[in-house]
Amino acid sequence: QVQLVESGGGLVQAGGSLRLSCAASGRTFNYYAMGWFRQAPGKEREFVAAINRSSGSTAYADDMKGRSTISRDNAKNTVYLQMNSLKPEDTAVYYCATTRYSLSYSVGEYDYWGQGTQVTVSS
Repeated sequence: QVQLVESGGGLVQAGGSLRLSCAASGRTFNYYAMGWFRQAPGKEREFVAAINRSSGSTAYADDMKGRSTISRDNAKNTVYLQMNSLKPEDTAVYYCATTRYSLSYSVGEYDYWGQGTQVTVSS
């Protein structure tokens, strides 16, 4: 089993940046591809970004391309999401998750989830 703990959320003004971190427990971190998702109040959880096990491949939601970078450090069992040029519509709880697939956009293909970290972007 993998336990995930997100951090780095907070309140930021529009145009600002945040770096989210997700620390994983266990010695099998590099077995999994990792993803970031977000969920705003009253909305479904949606894909943000994903990275494969070796960091050789990444994927982004269309509205996050060019504004965000996903990365991972397997030695530290941590995955990161750098977000720039934040907009009020980016306000949501952000979750990291593991998947046994190489890269996946689908919530249903992720196995373990963290508790989430709140990101609030003010206008």
